[in-house]
Amino acid sequence: MDDHNSPASVWRVNVEVLKRLLACAAACTCVGVIYMQWTYIWMLRSEMAEITQRFRPLETARDEGGICCDSAACYGATSCYKVSCYHRFPERRTHAEVRDKRDVTKQTKRREKQHTFLHLVPVSSQSYSDGDITVLSWAVEQSRGQGLQVSADTVTVEAKGTYFIYSQVLYKDTTWVMGHVITKRFKGAETKLMKCLKSMPSNISQPLNTCYTAGIYFLESGSTLQLSVPRKSAELILTAHATFMGLFNI
Repeated sequence: MDDHNSPASVWRVNVEVLKRLLACAAACTCVGVIYMQWTYIWMLRSEMAEITQRFRPLETARDEGGICCDSAACYGATSCYKVSCYHRFPERRTHAEVRDKRDVTKQTKRREKQHTFLHLVPVSSQSYSDGDITVLSWAVEQSRGQGLQVSADTVTVEAKGTYFIYSQVLYKDTTWVMGHVITKRFKGAETKLMKCLKSMPSNISQPLNTCYTAGIYFLESGSTLQLSVPRKSAELILTAHATFMGLFNI
């Protein structure tokens, strides 16, 4: 019987073929891994070359004596000496421009929030026989800005604009109706902006009542305001929490 056709011979041949196939598969796997590593290294080299090309003008400017910020500071810088700090990075320029606009907007809103205002408390009252009125003199309790000035019984508007005006007076007069008037004077013209009337209690010996009024008006630069009670020798309670006047721009 031929040894080449025996089962043992066939088994040895199959083992040899299997070894060769395994060796070939191992070689192919090694080649694939090497190819993947080479591809990754090539990508890294390409990225490094691109970064080097981008930062080369910055290094050149630094070598020539120019001053330039580093990559982290470039996000917040607008430009560097002799060379733009982020002209090669449009996405950084866009972010910086947006942030600059946002900062300007915040500053504008912050200035707008700094409203000019004035809050006054009473100091004294003075009656005038010819006009049958009682006028209050004021002291500044709180204020902001230079747009409003106070002199005795008069408030002078330095900065024109739309203002919210408010006032309150506490009366202890026995007259059956009490009230006050806010008068504006501008270039010789007189305008009564607000009037406040309040009925006084009649069944008690010392009647007390307050009258509060408020409104929004445009005030010209140079105009003046005055609070007066259309009653001679009016009985008023001149305390800060009960009688006051104020205004602020809106």
